[in-house]
Amino acid sequence: MTKMPEPFPGLVISYSYLWRKDYLAEQEEGVKERPCAIVLSKKLQGDDTVVTVAAITHSEPEDPDKAVEIPLKVKEYLKLDSERSWIICTEINRFIWPGPDIRPVARRGDKKYSYGVLPPRLFSKVTKTLVRSLAEIVSRTA
Repeated sequence: MTKMPEPFPGLVISYSYLWRKDYLAEQEEGVKERPCAIVLSKKLQGDDTVVTVAAITHSEPEDPDKAVEIPLKVKEYLKLDSERSWIICTEINRFIWPGPDIRPVARRGDKKYSYGVLPPRLFSKVTKTLVRSLAEIVSRTA
């Protein structure tokens, strides 16, 4: 089996993403593996690394300002399908790397765990959209 890659922002991995609605319904695992973009990777004291990912989906977002569409050229580079896809910036999953929910990329016989890396300009757009989207849902009580 291929060695697990070191996590870094922009890397697109195969991951069993747990949507918030499923988590609230007390599910413990994602329904399927999907590409997810690592948006943050932080080494903790000791050997642990905390990784934060955003899901990539074919489902058109309710609010297009809170997601980033992946250009077809980037999808081709990552060897994803040709359907429209978005990186969803309204929720994230966080876990200790590598964690049990990382999966080999299904369509590759070499057991790789990543699709590749998002181009810097696209990744920058994702992080800006993520920060703006998550900031919008923070509320104050006083």
